[in-house]
Amino acid sequence: MSFAADDVPDLFKSENDALERARETFALSGAAPAEYQHSLGELITHFERLMRETRRLIGRSDRAEREMNALNTQLHTLAQQLEYRATHDPLTGALNRGAVIDCSVQALRESGAVMIVLDIDHFKRVNDEFGHPVGDAVIKGIVTCLRHIVDDAGTIGRVGGEEFTVLIPGGELQEGLDLAEAMRAAIAEHVFADPVARSITASFGVSASAPGTDFDTAYGLADAALYCAKRAGRNRVEMAESP
Repeated sequence: MSFAADDVPDLFKSENDALERARETFALSGAAPAEYQHSLGELITHFERLMRETRRLIGRSDRAEREMNALNTQLHTLAQQLEYRATHDPLTGALNRGAVIDCSVQALRESGAVMIVLDIDHFKRVNDEFGHPVGDAVIKGIVTCLRHIVDDAGTIGRVGGEEFTVLIPGGELQEGLDLAEAMRAAIAEHVFADPVARSITASFGVSASAPGTDFDTAYGLADAALYCAKRAGRNRVEMAESP
């Protein structure tokens, strides 16, 4: 259904009529002062109404803008929360496996990377003896130890139940070995709270890969070094053999 221009209601008809009457009065050279006064009063009345409506519309516009800004802030916050949940492990806050792969692929493509893979020694015994809630507390404690050592030097990820990675973009092998040894010592020296009430150890494998290395190769080298550490008695750091 369409409307002609003449069908659209004039929202300011009364004001336009008052203005037209004022113009007619102004054009009359012999108009009495009372007529001028009446026209002026009428104009003032309608001008005040216009001012009130203008203020109301501005207030409504400002309120709408504030509501829109608040909604945009909420949407931005929600997007950040969804992105965080999509890329982080809910238990520890470390990167999840998918995010680890994405970060590693980018680092390996751009600058190469050091990959550290670690696994908690005899973790199944903790779960079997104390239950999964205690096991979860141990995992969180391990990540806390890692964060204290790694800080901004690398990115921590959880890629399995008790398996973690630390990615150092552009890092050197010795840098990775030193960091892995510091993490190993920090975990071994940490005494976990009751009911565990003892230290727990972890084994480490370290690889250094040149730019252009694919993720599976870099991860596979570090993982193979990890299993060398396990076979050599655990609570150790081993470096990968050159490919």
